[in-house]
Amino acid sequence: MAIVDMQKLGICASKKHRKEILEFLQSVGAMEIITSGLDDPDLEKMDTMSSRNKYEKRAESYDRVLKLLDQYAPENKGFLASLNGKEQVGRSQLDKVIENRWKTNREVQTILDMDKKIQECEGIAVKDENQITALTPWLALDIPMSFEGTGKTCALIGTIPDEHAASDIYAAASQGMADPAPVSVDVISADKDMTRVSVVCLKKDRAKVEENLRNIGFAKPLQPIVGIPAEEIEYLKKDIEEQKKTADGLRKQIAEYAGERESFRIAADYYRMRRDKYELLGEIPQSENVFFLEGWVQKSQAERIAKILTERYGAVVGMEEKREDEMEPTLLKNNSFSESAEGVLASYGLPQHGKVDPTFIMSIFYVIFFGMMLSDAGYGIIMAVACGIVLLKFKNLEEGLHKMIKLFFWCGLSTTFWGFMYGGFFGDAIQVIAETFFGYKGDTILKPLWFEPIKEPMRLLLWCMLFGLIHLYAGLGIKGYEYLKDHDIVGFVSDVLAWYLFVTGLVFILLPTDLFASIAGRTFTFPAFVAPLAKIAAIAGMLIILVMSGRGRKNWGLRIALGAYDIYGVTSWLSDVLSYSRLLALGLATGVIASVVNMMASMFGGGVIGVILFTLIFVLGHTLNIGINLLGAYVHTNRLQFVEFFGKFYEGGGKAFLPFRENNKYVEIKEEK
Repeated sequence: MAIVDMQKLGICASKKHRKEILEFLQSVGAMEIITSGLDDPDLEKMDTMSSRNKYEKRAESYDRVLKLLDQYAPENKGFLASLNGKEQVGRSQLDKVIENRWKTNREVQTILDMDKKIQECEGIAVKDENQITALTPWLALDIPMSFEGTGKTCALIGTIPDEHAASDIYAAASQGMADPAPVSVDVISADKDMTRVSVVCLKKDRAKVEENLRNIGFAKPLQPIVGIPAEEIEYLKKDIEEQKKTADGLRKQIAEYAGERESFRIAADYYRMRRDKYELLGEIPQSENVFFLEGWVQKSQAERIAKILTERYGAVVGMEEKREDEMEPTLLKNNSFSESAEGVLASYGLPQHGKVDPTFIMSIFYVIFFGMMLSDAGYGIIMAVACGIVLLKFKNLEEGLHKMIKLFFWCGLSTTFWGFMYGGFFGDAIQVIAETFFGYKGDTILKPLWFEPIKEPMRLLLWCMLFGLIHLYAGLGIKGYEYLKDHDIVGFVSDVLAWYLFVTGLVFILLPTDLFASIAGRTFTFPAFVAPLAKIAAIAGMLIILVMSGRGRKNWGLRIALGAYDIYGVTSWLSDVLSYSRLLALGLATGVIASVVNMMASMFGGGVIGVILFTLIFVLGHTLNIGINLLGAYVHTNRLQFVEFFGKFYEGGGKAFLPFRENNKYVEIKEEK
């Protein structure tokens, strides 16, 4: 309905009050602070990088601890717990946490140290498991892997690539030695990739034997193991158990801090507030004794904020005019119904100051069109009830989510309305159930309050195009209002009134024709004076467009050419009006699919089995149908707003109002009375 008026404030205050002033502005969240445009060579800025980093790291450490608590001591949350929003805490709770922050900091560090130890234990256990995997093929070796021989013999323990028999290895090891060679070969294990062997020979033959083995790829084990493999594996298994036991004990100790979860959340957000404050402190220009601030506040709050800053902190506050290249931030203000559609408008682009906020008009058409597309009373009741329960039960919903759910609540009511108008309640479920399970043979039970689109699709198409034309006219009317507000009468007549005359005249010329009657399947008859009046309106509108569309050009030839090109733009009106046939298409799709689901569900007849199968198919089919068509209705309703409606007048380009506030992650601080 309106864009909130903004007032720019300039603040000059003593440096000793800068932190208190920033904390006040952050707590009330009413001022968007401007830091650009305040650069002055005679002023300096405070280096707050180290403080910002310190508080950022502190907040991140609390985040890690909270994740650990969620992992080791999860909260019992319901399925819809995420809708609860941020936890509400009083200012006194925040003050208490701030007072005890050194204690909570030590607790957080203790938890992080325990988590580090857990990671170390898990790392050691993984390392032990890898060593067990590597040692398992050596289980048949009954001597230490570090064994090198006796007084007269030497032992060579290692691996050879590929799979080899003991005889082949013996032949290779004794190459160049007299038979029988004093060499003993034991294959510990072998597979297609590797053979593990233990070779014993005389010490005097070691060099020759080792050289022969290297020629076939012999290498000593990479694992630094000295004991017997079986004994080493048992030791490693015990060590794994010890590491797991230690880690489990540490996890239990961390879980014991679950009672501090709320304090940790408040502290994490406290450090975020400190980080944001110091980030802003680093951008504020200041002299030796004073600092300067500029920012936007709502005009209705400007006097109150200025008074508090002046009386409480001795600041000098001035009401300033915006600079030539500046743009006021945009904050929308609508009634409870229309504010639910602000997110739709914001996703396209916010309006600038001095322009019309179309949210109110858009929200009415949005809800109507959504209902026409989904158009089933059963689906609408489910939507409205589900969204209503969420809105009543979860009072602390995030603002954007709250608006979206409220919008779907209204769309659910609209869907219910159009469902009864068209006679659709889960398709033709009432009729099918009555006929299948109760033997009903009479007339239609749930008769449409208006008409049934499946039987009269062309009738619905005409109404859809009429609603579309009204929608487009409303958009053009907003454009006309902006012209009149700017006292541009010529623009209003040339770009708005002329199109009203031209398009309306063409519509009334087309309706009585045989061509339209053959398409629509019905004829329109008007009083005799309508036809000439329509022609006069169309010609008058066309001439105004022809002459005035290029009114900024001095060359009349170019001016007429531009006007003729704009007249050709009437084809876009035709395509825009036809776009509203999607109201028919999606409405029919919902009803037809619902009826098919009911038909499939009733194929098994009555009886217990029939009831069970009917229920299963009914629930599954209608769940899929409402999901698919709900998405389709949402997408195409948005399209009708963004392309057809906004295309007639809307420019956007506004910048959202983003006040300096407590942008907390976990809690919302409430002022206590």
